[in-house]
Amino acid sequence: MSELDMLVIPEQVEAEGGYVIATYFIETGINTDIVKKIASIGIEQTTGTWVAVPEETSEVRAKHVARVVGIYEVPAHEFEVPPDQKTRRFVFQLAYPVINFGAQIPMMLSTIIGNISMAGRLKLLDIKFPPEYMNGFQGPKFGVKGIRDLLGVHDRPLLNNMVKPCTGYTPEVGCKLFSLAIEGGVDIVKDDELIADPPFCPRDDRIKLYMQAINRHYEETGHKVLYCPNITDSAGKIIDNAKRSIDAGANALLINYLTVGISNLQALAEDPNINVPIMAHLDFAGTMYESPISGLSSHLILGKLVRLAGADMVVYPSPFGKFPLLRERYLQIGHHLNSPWCNIKRALPMPGGGVMHNCVHAIIRDLGIDSILGVGGAIHGHPMGPVAGARSMRYVIDAAVKGVSFHDAAKENPEVKAAYDAWGVMEEEETMLFDIKG
Repeated sequence: MSELDMLVIPEQVEAEGGYVIATYFIETGINTDIVKKIASIGIEQTTGTWVAVPEETSEVRAKHVARVVGIYEVPAHEFEVPPDQKTRRFVFQLAYPVINFGAQIPMMLSTIIGNISMAGRLKLLDIKFPPEYMNGFQGPKFGVKGIRDLLGVHDRPLLNNMVKPCTGYTPEVGCKLFSLAIEGGVDIVKDDELIADPPFCPRDDRIKLYMQAINRHYEETGHKVLYCPNITDSAGKIIDNAKRSIDAGANALLINYLTVGISNLQALAEDPNINVPIMAHLDFAGTMYESPISGLSSHLILGKLVRLAGADMVVYPSPFGKFPLLRERYLQIGHHLNSPWCNIKRALPMPGGGVMHNCVHAIIRDLGIDSILGVGGAIHGHPMGPVAGARSMRYVIDAAVKGVSFHDAAKENPEVKAAYDAWGVMEEEETMLFDIKG
C-alpha cells in the first residue's frame, strides 16, 4: 500500500464508520513532500515503523492503517509557493480504525498523538468521534441537571469558592474560612488543588468538620452546599480515597485529573459505588497545550476529553483572570462542555483563576446560566471580609441574570460597592488580572 492508497474522501470514511478522525497542524520545510510526510505519520501511528517489516502485510494495512482524510495548506497556495517563504503550514486529518484501540482514552491518545508528539512542529487540534464509539463511554454521572437537582438551584449560575490561603492551615482554620464562605451563600466549596491529605490538615478530619458546618448551615437556612475534597494521589489510592471521603461525609469530589491520569478520572466516574459529583481541576494542562505548534489543543484537554472521561464540573482558565487564554479558546471549551453531545451528559464549565465581581457579567454573557463562577481571593480577600465577599458575588450574579449592570449593582449594595471600589470595572480590552511578563 503506497501513500496514495491511504488517501480517502472524508464522506467515504464516515459512511464506512469505525474511524476516529484526528485533525492536526503541521509546519514543514518548503520542499517537503507533504503527502508522503502525512502518510508516513499515519503509518507510524498504526502499522509501521521506519523500515519495512515482513508481517506488515497488505491485509494488515488494509484493516489497521490510518487513512489520510484531508490536507489543507494555510494559506492555500495553488500554483507556486512564494520564493521568499521559508516554511509551509498545513492542517491535515487522519482517520484511525477504532479496532486498533477500542473505547478507552489512554490507547486512543497513544495512537493519535503518541510518538508523533515528539515530532517537532505538529499539534493535535481536534478529535471527531463516531456516535458508536461514544456509546462505549458513560460520561458525567450527574451533569448539569444532576448537580442543579442536588442543590435545588435552577435559575442562575452557581458560585464556587476555594478556601484561601491555598494550603498551610489546620482543619479548624480551614473550617472557619469554609463556614464564612457558605454563610455568604456559595453553592460549592472545593479544596484548592494544592492541598489533598497533608499531615497538618488531614483530609478525613477536614471533611468531617466542613460537612458539620454544611449540615448546620442547611438546618438554619435551607441552603444546600456541595464540598469537593481533593482526593488526588497515586493511581492505586484514588478509588480508596474517594470511598473514604464519601464515608467521612463528602458529597462531592475534586481530582487533579491530568497529574493522576485521565483514565483515573474515568474510573472514578464509572465506579457504581461512587455516587457523588466529580470536579476536575485543570492544573498541569499548560504543559500540554501552551505551545501553538505542538502538544494538544486546550479545548481537547479541558473540554472534550475530560467530559468524555466523566467530569461533572470542569475548572479551566477564564480570559479575565491571571492565566492567559484566548477568548475564543475559553468559549470553545465552555460551549463544548455545555452542548448536546451524543449520549454524554453536559458538564458545568467553571472559569477560574482570578475571577472577581467585575467579570461576572462577561462570563454569564459568554457561557449562560449553566456555568459555575470559581472565586477564591475575591471572596476571602474582600475588603469587608469573606461573608461579604460571597454575599456580594451572589448579589452580582443575581443582578447579571436580571440585566442589572455591575455599576448599578454597586450603587444598590454596599458590599458590591466595596468590591467595585477595590478592584474596579473590567474594561473590554482587558483580558488579564496582572501582567505575568513583568
